[in-house]
Amino acid sequence: MWSTAREVAAGDVVIAWMTRDIIQPLLITPGKDLNTKYGYYRHSDLIGVPYGSKVRSRNGKGFFHLLRPTPELWTLALPHRTQILYLADIAFVEAWLDLKPGSKVIEAGTGSGSFSHSVARTVGPTGHLWSYEFHEARASKAREEFTRHGMDDIVTLTHRNVCKDGFTVTDTVDAVFLDLPAPWDAIGHAKNALRKDRITRICCFSPCMEQVLRTVSALNEAGFTEITMYETLLRPHQVESTPPLTPISVVSDRLKQSEARREEKRLRQIANARAGAERRAKRKAEEEAANEKDGKRIKSDGEGESDPVPPEVQAQDERAATDGMRLDGAADVAAASPIRAASSAPVEDATTTEGSEPQKITLSKTFAEVRGHTSYLTFAVLLPAAVREVAATATSVTVSAESTPPPPPATKESKMTDVQSGVEST
Repeated sequence: MWSTAREVAAGDVVIAWMTRDIIQPLLITPGKDLNTKYGYYRHSDLIGVPYGSKVRSRNGKGFFHLLRPTPELWTLALPHRTQILYLADIAFVEAWLDLKPGSKVIEAGTGSGSFSHSVARTVGPTGHLWSYEFHEARASKAREEFTRHGMDDIVTLTHRNVCKDGFTVTDTVDAVFLDLPAPWDAIGHAKNALRKDRITRICCFSPCMEQVLRTVSALNEAGFTEITMYETLLRPHQVESTPPLTPISVVSDRLKQSEARREEKRLRQIANARAGAERRAKRKAEEEAANEKDGKRIKSDGEGESDPVPPEVQAQDERAATDGMRLDGAADVAAASPIRAASSAPVEDATTTEGSEPQKITLSKTFAEVRGHTSYLTFAVLLPAAVREVAATATSVTVSAESTPPPPPATKESKMTDVQSGVEST
């Protein structure tokens, strides 16, 4: 199929893997360029580069991985002309049809060629694949791809309506795969193409249950056995490593430092409040002394009563008293602070031990979107002609034996007659 050389050469088909969702096939042609949002590349720069290399762009915007094509990569990168089969269905179909090197297979419905590439790799040069496509433009495009990928010796592509005209081979293939809108119309032709000297198999790919019911009825009428239907679903997981968690000791130290800074700020606020109260008290005392000196003390209406205290001065005194209480209790608060309690008790590290390095954490998550679609795979087996004849003969013998009435039970007189005849003959 594709090139098996270690390095890329002109005319090779390669896969440019940029991201999980951006995978592009390239036919290496000197003189052509590749322009993407991940950079600018020249095909001539890729010649001589080993497969699997990381190629950086000429303008420094990004890079891509240069990969050798495989059927799995081609399924992800091929240009879609029809709805295609993906890895989950392809692998299951090939396993159930018992495909192996040297097998001869028919595929009806070439489409974009996803299934064709996988079958060609499985059967190898000693096997063969007959592929049929009723759409002429798709058949021509697929034929060009098969030639470019070096599959002409393995795959024979024919533009043909197999439901109407049948297949081009008879009593030849080991398995048949039908990916058609009406597979029941091609089951009779598939039976003629299958070998009759060994067990052969057939698979019909249908997107809805109504098609499955009609296909099963046609398989029963054609003499197929072991009819089974499966639905294959794919749920891939992405496994990746994340940075290790921060050790508990580091987190504890950060919390201690934060609490210490917070306590220092609180103590500064208390000290500033006390200093402000002292300045206000001093200023008040100075004002009172000046009033007494100038004889301007304000007396109340009542004889012998003290001067009333202005509301703003009373509020200042209350704040000063409160700040003093806070300052006096600062030592007790610091002693009972969780900083000292935390620093006095040892903290055990839950993620690392003394002298050991933190380990990475491996996580697994499912993809939000999966490349694939829900369809139904109907399988059946066609037994060899000799086995079918033996089974038919056994069935007819059983039926005839059941239809023949049993002999009447022997009476006492008949038993005595049989004994007498036996004695006479002796």
